[in-house]
Amino acid sequence: MLNPQQRAAVEYCDSPLLVLAGAGSGKTRVIAEKIAHLIAHGVAPARKIAAITFTNKAAREMRERVARRIKGEDADALQVSTFHALGLKFLQIEHARTNLRRGFSVLDADDSAQLVKELAGASVKPEQLFLLRNLVSRAKNDGLSPDAALDRARSPRESEAAQLYAAYQQRLAAFNAVDFDDLIRLPVEVLQRDAEARDVWRERIRYLLVDECQDTNASQYALLKLLAGPRGAFTCVGDDDQSIYAWRGADPGNLDKLAHDYPTLRVVKLEQNYRCGQRILRAANALIANNPHAHAKKLWSAHDEGERIRVLECRDAEHEAERVAASLTHLRDKHSLAWSDCAVLYRGNHQSRALEKALRLARVPYHLTGALSFLDRHEVKDVLAYLRLLANPDDDAAFLRVVNVPRREIGATTLEKLGMLAQSNHGSLLRTARNDSALKQLPARAASSLAGFVALLDGLHAQAAHARAGELVEELLRRSGYAQHVAGSSRDAALNERRMDNIKELVEWFRAMDKGRARAGDLAAQLALLTHADRDDGGDAVRLMTLHAAKGLEFRCVHIVGVEDGTLPHEGAIDEGRLDEERRLFYVGITRAKELLLLSRSAQARRYGQVFAQKPSRFLEELPANDLHREGADPEADALARREVAVAHLKRLAAMLG
Repeated sequence: MLNPQQRAAVEYCDSPLLVLAGAGSGKTRVIAEKIAHLIAHGVAPARKIAAITFTNKAAREMRERVARRIKGEDADALQVSTFHALGLKFLQIEHARTNLRRGFSVLDADDSAQLVKELAGASVKPEQLFLLRNLVSRAKNDGLSPDAALDRARSPRESEAAQLYAAYQQRLAAFNAVDFDDLIRLPVEVLQRDAEARDVWRERIRYLLVDECQDTNASQYALLKLLAGPRGAFTCVGDDDQSIYAWRGADPGNLDKLAHDYPTLRVVKLEQNYRCGQRILRAANALIANNPHAHAKKLWSAHDEGERIRVLECRDAEHEAERVAASLTHLRDKHSLAWSDCAVLYRGNHQSRALEKALRLARVPYHLTGALSFLDRHEVKDVLAYLRLLANPDDDAAFLRVVNVPRREIGATTLEKLGMLAQSNHGSLLRTARNDSALKQLPARAASSLAGFVALLDGLHAQAAHARAGELVEELLRRSGYAQHVAGSSRDAALNERRMDNIKELVEWFRAMDKGRARAGDLAAQLALLTHADRDDGGDAVRLMTLHAAKGLEFRCVHIVGVEDGTLPHEGAIDEGRLDEERRLFYVGITRAKELLLLSRSAQARRYGQVFAQKPSRFLEELPANDLHREGADPEADALARREVAVAHLKRLAAMLG
């Protein structure tokens, strides 16, 4: 049953709507119910409703939930996707309006980084390269062309980035490729300049629902407005208190812009929290009250008070990790938790090292979220590069990745010469390799290998016209010799077997996706949009993850480590006065906990061989003292807690020893 505020959000369709959905307030259910309401009351047919989320995992969960409310053709017709997947669909339909050719490529982050590195030059240091890439990406997300970025540049580094941006876009055009930022930027450009396209897409999407609206950047917000038009048939759901992605361009101020851009905007607040115990929620409310708010809200819960929030005082990171491991063992037994009911959250990935060591020693199973993703595996990226090249012969990044995999004795000097010929002929590397006159200018052995590579691709391309995606991938592995290459790629037989298992899993993915009817090239483009968050099957294990990665998740027991000034809040945020977002990040961590919350800090840390003292996080003083159990304040309770943990630890050791 919906509560009154949820029902109001579901049933209101008379004007633009902003739903301020606090943590754990049931926003996913509200969006699913709203979609069912729109269809049932004839506001818009299912095929003309689009729901946008920020991860493929969230989109999949949304689609499954909606499917339980609506049946048959309506469920199949509904559009639920990420912003980037919507942008990809737009460009696949409207490629001619952007000077892209059919079958364009989507460069993943690695390909994009490699291209920027080549353009910037070998002398550029890694930290400079990182900054240049971020400046280019930010210019795109702000909707700036290379010329506009150059005009806006206020420093030599920004001017350098704008010039790199221009060269980067020229190279993408030559490759018939786009990067992730272009998946939003290009649709915005088309819709801004082309009235016919605007009319077509506003008819195609009659009602728009946007989840996590506080995480939109300038380009995404512009796309929202262009699709919604002056009529504003949309529901935006967001929470300014959970905006934690400023570093990638997210602007919580977009929630405020909605009221300015749509004067008839109605605001509904979802303030009942269905997740957290009352103590945890009081702490979260007290913390976030220190931030400025355009739309004030106060979450409340009907759950029990719950246990007090423990604050552990530790000597250093190693001691902290040991106490976390012991605490997890104790709490699991005391509260009948599964390991997967527990999460350990931290500010930065480097903090996981001590935790992993301590958990291994304590025989506590764990799953490290954000570790190397399936789609980042070397062998998986190789196969996807082959598919990209089949779909788009002008994808030079894919060509360079696989032209010598398996080894074909095509050296760097040959590829450099081929690149010069391609540039002089204004063609791609693969098209140039098909040219007999170009091959005659290369060493005979290398030219023969290139000709064989071209023949392989031509044969696979002919099969791609009628083969299903899974069948095509299997044929690719066989003809190219890649399966044999992987099977014998290392002296470590177990490693080779794992790599082969990854290849087999990829084949199964292609068999399952789109019921086997989609072209392999299109599926490769879709796979390029997947993120680490879309595959997190850690089984029954404690989840280790950053606070950023924990957003949208919930656990019965949460332990947040490193609650010190300089760590949380981060040192850079303290120096630059950016405490609001750090406070929101801590708020997100606190509100992941349903029943048990533990915070820990280290009194000292070691850096560059030096030991230095650390102060408790200033955020601890913003939490209600009565809801905390701080070590040292109650020696008798501390002694009892230590005995309980020690007993649990000894029991576990005894069980392990048989």
